[in-house]
Amino acid sequence: MKNVMKEKMESGKKVLGTFLWMGGASTVEALGYSGLDFVIIDNEHGPYTIENTQEMCRVADLSQITPCVRITEVTRSNVLRQLDVGAEAIIVPDIKTIDEVKNLIRYAKYFPLGERGLAFARKAGYGYSEKAKAGLEIYTENCNKETLIFPQCETKECVDIIEDIVALDGVDGIFVGPYDLSASLGMPGDFDNPKFQEAIEKVCKATKEAGKYLMIFSFDKDQSKDYLECADAVVYSSDVNLMVDSFQRDVKDILG
Repeated sequence: MKNVMKEKMESGKKVLGTFLWMGGASTVEALGYSGLDFVIIDNEHGPYTIENTQEMCRVADLSQITPCVRITEVTRSNVLRQLDVGAEAIIVPDIKTIDEVKNLIRYAKYFPLGERGLAFARKAGYGYSEKAKAGLEIYTENCNKETLIFPQCETKECVDIIEDIVALDGVDGIFVGPYDLSASLGMPGDFDNPKFQEAIEKVCKATKEAGKYLMIFSFDKDQSKDYLECADAVVYSSDVNLMVDSFQRDVKDILG
């Protein structure tokens, strides 16, 4: 297993992705031609099952675009199954406590970092991949290295303990959700509010000082460019929003 998104960030490159809310394997395949580095299969807000998540991960692998999955909550089966079917990064929303993050690491990383259950499922080539056949130690070490774990900072509680979170061995980065974070701070959507800006700066500073990756979401193209001054990865909009926005613009242009 080789995480192309991680490889690019390690080399100092900025990466760009989008959310999959419409989803479908064909959408992932098409986005493989877009120049995007990764997609996030959104199991928090999207209508996905484990079966079609697996199909989208499989097509992402074939299309050279890194499959990330946002899960609904931190449970052993929820984390384990997404990784087994092919997620190369796990994003967890609504983090409020350090114990939630410790459990995420425990479920997502193999020994010695965690206690992830071992099964040679799809991502391991059902036991026939080169890394799987090389032996358990090599296989699990590779998975721990290439599987990215991103707790999502979108609550005041998470901002308050962000230094403790990024200090944990096994946390690879932080994903900032600006909309929910601004709401949690009492200013929904007011991204220019000094209190919101202070929170973003705190998260950015703590993440960088810990040597971890920072990912952030935006619906706005210019804001996405600004975020890349600090962030390693930007999640720009979603498949459904980009499709509708594109058609609205072109319909207006064509029909007047």
